[in-house]
Amino acid sequence: MNPSVAVKIFEAGRSAGADFVEIFEEETRSSSLGLKDSKIETATAGTEYGIGIRLLYGTEVLYGFTSDDSEEALLKLVRTLAFGRIAAAAKSFEFAPQKRVADYNASAFEDPRVLGQAVKQDFLFAADKAARQVSEKVVQVSANVTDCCTTINLMNSEGLNLAMDRARLRVNVTVTASDGTERLTTHESPGALGGYELLESYSPEALARSSAERVVRMLDAGYIKGGQMPVVMGNGFGGVIFHEACGHPLETEAVRRNASPFCGKLGEAIGQPCLTAIDDGTLDGVWGSLKCDDEGTPTQRTVLIENGILKNYMSDRVGATEVGVPLTGSARRESYKYAPVSRMRNTFIAPGKDSFDSMIASMDYGLYAARMAGGSVNPATGEFNFAVDEGYVVRNGKICEPVRGATLIGKGHEIMPRISMVGSDLELAAGICGASSGHVPVTVGQPTIKVDQILVGGR
Repeated sequence: MNPSVAVKIFEAGRSAGADFVEIFEEETRSSSLGLKDSKIETATAGTEYGIGIRLLYGTEVLYGFTSDDSEEALLKLVRTLAFGRIAAAAKSFEFAPQKRVADYNASAFEDPRVLGQAVKQDFLFAADKAARQVSEKVVQVSANVTDCCTTINLMNSEGLNLAMDRARLRVNVTVTASDGTERLTTHESPGALGGYELLESYSPEALARSSAERVVRMLDAGYIKGGQMPVVMGNGFGGVIFHEACGHPLETEAVRRNASPFCGKLGEAIGQPCLTAIDDGTLDGVWGSLKCDDEGTPTQRTVLIENGILKNYMSDRVGATEVGVPLTGSARRESYKYAPVSRMRNTFIAPGKDSFDSMIASMDYGLYAARMAGGSVNPATGEFNFAVDEGYVVRNGKICEPVRGATLIGKGHEIMPRISMVGSDLELAAGICGASSGHVPVTVGQPTIKVDQILVGGR
């Protein structure tokens, strides 16, 4: 955007009494290639462009967006947002020199916009072949590779003038198996910051075999008898429960609305000393990382819980002001169509010192939830219900038969104090999180952990 146009936008916002004016200009090019039933089924590509303008009156947020970048349209948007507001004193605006940051490793970046779709085909067909070789029970394989490249120009009335380049790539392999009467489906879907250079780091055969072997194993499994019991939760995507049941309530977007069970509990013990949890936007090349958030604040490593003590919330500009905490670089939005709010980036339980064998040995009867699937949560109460994708009964300290259909039910703030053992095998997993500022890429994670008691739903 021409800086002279930006100045006119700031002047219009300030003349309508706004304390803060922000311009978020974005262009995103995305593409996807998908395979199903051993043939290419979908091939999509598109470019989206638009500008969002945010006016702050104290902590009151007014937001609008448009794909019309003409000066007339942008000034009209400001006037519409600020309709009826009291004028403020005139003010001059000066920009800091424009800075450009790239979230990914620019020296290794293979631009999807240049290389096109064809490079994805070998990956997809290799995954399809490998999954079908595992068992005759595999009846369907679908796989896709998606990428997106985004350029953002962010300016505000405090003089910020920042350009950000972002690129992400994600792959997915979904396998369905059937025994003639029932069908089960599971998947693997890693992702990271960068371009097509990332395809070399993922083995389509390994992803496909992992999915196929798991779904065939679970297809032959029985069901667990539900009830309260200890549960050992596997690493990686097991962290989705912490993300949903505890991560969202630790965002200032929930805290400032008094919609979190952790309101006013900074400095208090909410877990056992073995529990430390972190939200880190600085991890190199990781799916949920950012050099700067969507307000232009540099991201950081934020320790949320340390040795069981609640230390920090995740904050954006409005949330930090209302709650009275520092900025953590956690303001995020799906696109120019959304105003930013505090959101997670890479959120995980930190490694501990307990061994997997000692966790299993400590259980007379319980569940080993080796891999979690999806679920739901009420952020205001922390109540959650999550499905177990791969589970095993534990008897007398030994892993026994596989079971399917298990669900974990509880409240996040009640489960945290019951985490009594934490392993050293931290693993992260890519995901997409939906909230008031849209769907954003996030990473969940944990080492293997033991929860002393949780309600397990079965059949």
